[in-house]
Amino acid sequence: MTEDMISVRLENLMNFNCNCENECFNDCCRDLNQALTPYDVLRLKNNLGISSPDFLRTYTSLHYGPGSGLPVIEFKPNPDTGYECPFVTPEGCSVYEDRPASCRMYPLARAIARSRETGEITQYFALIEEPHCKGFGKETRQTIKEWLKGQDVGKYNEENDKLMELISLKNQILPGKLEGAQSDKFYLALYDLDEFRAQIVEKDLLNEFSLPEDLLTKIKTDDEVLLNLGIDWVKFMLFGIKMTFGE
Repeated sequence: MTEDMISVRLENLMNFNCNCENECFNDCCRDLNQALTPYDVLRLKNNLGISSPDFLRTYTSLHYGPGSGLPVIEFKPNPDTGYECPFVTPEGCSVYEDRPASCRMYPLARAIARSRETGEITQYFALIEEPHCKGFGKETRQTIKEWLKGQDVGKYNEENDKLMELISLKNQILPGKLEGAQSDKFYLALYDLDEFRAQIVEKDLLNEFSLPEDLLTKIKTDDEVLLNLGIDWVKFMLFGIKMTFGE
């Protein structure tokens, strides 16, 4: 935990409010260095009504973790605006209903610990008090738990925790840097969902697994089901863990 982070509990009051009356409104959206999770990409590309290849090509840049080899997806810098979010407007966020998890969480940071015995997840939260942000000290009469519910962040955390579990498995089973083909599979199945779907449906990518008919029907239209299948497939391809098909 850094000096500008203060540990908090869900029952603590959230004395913070971000709105257009704050003099810093939108400033944090104009100086981004923001990684996107697979679920972030899923929600954003569907909000825009475009395919994952088009979204990734138009709005993001790809690099690989220097020690892990894992793909890292970030908003693409614009030479004219620097690190401004591509979806910020003078009125606020143009994709607000599907904004990334990190936007929903701010100014909170979240960490998790999973019990090896039960699999139960314990959450830890910290408040990030940055001097440029003028939203602090404004009473909302909400607890942190109530504030988080209002940000509709629960589904994002649930999906992003699956990514954290996958990365934890990678660190345990394959410590060090992934090879190119391994990183490509990770990128395809988790981020480039529409291409992953096309390879399953049109090129029999998963033909050897004999997908249940009901699952095959669902993945043709349901991106969340497809993402969970992608996580399952990556576990098999990288770690040899038997696919469960959502069982």
